[in-house]
Amino acid sequence: MSDRPETPLLDTVHGPADLKRFSDAELVRLAHELRTETISAVSETGGHLGAGLGVVELTVALHAVFNAPRDKIIWDVSHQCYPHKILTGRRDRIRTLRQKDGLSGFTKRSESHFDPFGAAHSSTSISAALGFAVARDLGGACDTGHGDAIAVIGDGAMSAGMAFEALNNAGHLGKRMIVILNDNEMSIAPPVGAMSSYLSRLYAEAPFQDLKAAAKGAVSLLPEPFREGAKRAKDMIKGMAVGGTLFEELGFSYLGPIDGHDLNQLLPVLRTVQARATGPILIHALTRKGKGYHPAENADDKGHATAKFDVVTGKQKKAPSNAPAYTKVFGQELIKAAERDSRICAVTAAMPDGTGLDLFGTRYPSRCFDVGIAEQHGVTFSAGLAAGGMRPFCAIYSTFLQRGYDQVVHDVAIQRLPVRFAIDRAGLVGADGATHAGAFDVAFMANLPGMVVMAAADEAELVHMVATAAAHDDGPIAFRYPRGEGVGVEMPEQGVPLEIGRGRMVREGQGVAILSFGARLKEVLDACEALGARGISPSVADARFAKPLDRELILKLAAEHEALICVEEGAVGGFGSHVAQLLAEEGVFDNGLKYRSMVLPDIFIDQASPRDMYAVAGLNAEDIEAKVLEVLGVTEIKSSRA
Repeated sequence: MSDRPETPLLDTVHGPADLKRFSDAELVRLAHELRTETISAVSETGGHLGAGLGVVELTVALHAVFNAPRDKIIWDVSHQCYPHKILTGRRDRIRTLRQKDGLSGFTKRSESHFDPFGAAHSSTSISAALGFAVARDLGGACDTGHGDAIAVIGDGAMSAGMAFEALNNAGHLGKRMIVILNDNEMSIAPPVGAMSSYLSRLYAEAPFQDLKAAAKGAVSLLPEPFREGAKRAKDMIKGMAVGGTLFEELGFSYLGPIDGHDLNQLLPVLRTVQARATGPILIHALTRKGKGYHPAENADDKGHATAKFDVVTGKQKKAPSNAPAYTKVFGQELIKAAERDSRICAVTAAMPDGTGLDLFGTRYPSRCFDVGIAEQHGVTFSAGLAAGGMRPFCAIYSTFLQRGYDQVVHDVAIQRLPVRFAIDRAGLVGADGATHAGAFDVAFMANLPGMVVMAAADEAELVHMVATAAAHDDGPIAFRYPRGEGVGVEMPEQGVPLEIGRGRMVREGQGVAILSFGARLKEVLDACEALGARGISPSVADARFAKPLDRELILKLAAEHEALICVEEGAVGGFGSHVAQLLAEEGVFDNGLKYRSMVLPDIFIDQASPRDMYAVAGLNAEDIEAKVLEVLGVTEIKSSRA
């Protein structure tokens, strides 16, 4: 405990109401203590550091001025919510962030009534805040009461279409609500697009003091006698600079930009808005991601996501790598494919580093496209590239691809366009919990006519699947792979396209066959080693394809074994369901085959280590071993096995 920072003011804060008794000068000191406590906590747990540091003063100001939980403060994405959690009665648990049975790394309704809306995907906050505002005005029942609805959204998140849909609707309805545009000029990667350029001009084309004067003179916030003069002053300043014209045309009163780290600006503006706002207001606050912690401020990603680290040096404490990461394997193989084929290009939605496309973008900048936080656009943009004769790889995390599913169906699958979907973060991903788990992509991709769906059992298989996708022009194709390191298999010199719809036998045995789809294959083989000590020798096959299925392989396994067990790291309705449909249609069950499908359970699994999460799911080696014994009628499992 001795290395914890000294936080005398923060030590007296047990909830947001305690901030009401502090002077403005004390709130400035409190912000400093909150920043040091956030750094200290994340150094022990790892997590999203930079985003939280960028909103420390804003968090203090919001809780000092507004009255949560009656006032609903909604953090977009919410990876910046750690300071908020510290101030809302969760400081005693802040060092359990993102750990099993600990605090979520995001806002979570079931965790605290100070988290009115759960989040982890971007660009939802304005829609949710508008919902709260309308519910308030319609007399909706809410346990914490109804007050103001405040959305805090970053400039990167503002690039998504959903944010503009919400702004458009909110401006039309005219309800009192507050949007704070937290403009740190960076989401996870540097922001892209015209919206980013527009926000930059708002900052660059007028001095702070003029726009502060405009904020104080906003017509809707002043008493009647002053409004006409203020309107003339405001129009004059708007003529000098771009101003908030875009937002005002959408029906919002625009204030800013203001310095989001200066409580002497934040507090008066928020107090004025709270006292006088009648309709939708947008406050444009400029912040710096990683503010106040030198290693984060100077990191390429501004400390977006860190492992545990040393507070003094900022050096992260990462375990040494034993095998190449799947993401890096994908990025390197795509570069090799692009060397051979000038038609290959890549699309990502604000995640170039996370998808491995930073490597590709460095080598082939003209063929790499970061579309911002806009998965829907990214998918249809890829469809257009394919229709135009290119060979696009659309690299999006499984959980984020959900946001572009309509486009996958209508713009890709129906038109049979050869878009290659590289689906990273397949399966359970650990500390980010349910919101980032890749649980549903097999089910929602494999039910689409003409879609080829593959899953890599290891890093070598991923190499071959990149080659397979690159060569496949007969419609769309998808391949999924997990987060983290591979299993340490020997890597091929070059990927070889796989025969579409063909699996492979991994291990010949008898009695029971295990058909694995994806990266649980290592756990299957570990289970077989343990079963071998009992004299049980299962056959093992790697399906490789969920669509089209390897009918010949599956029917052969069913014919030659008394039991067939499918294993996958996806939700029900995916690979195992397709296998069951095939077996049913072929009448295999009529002959007494014992069939089991091991899938993710019908629950959202909270954050923990991946192994602990898979233990909850029942998909680790010992669970597979137990399933084999169960299906063979062997009920006793020796407790000596760990």
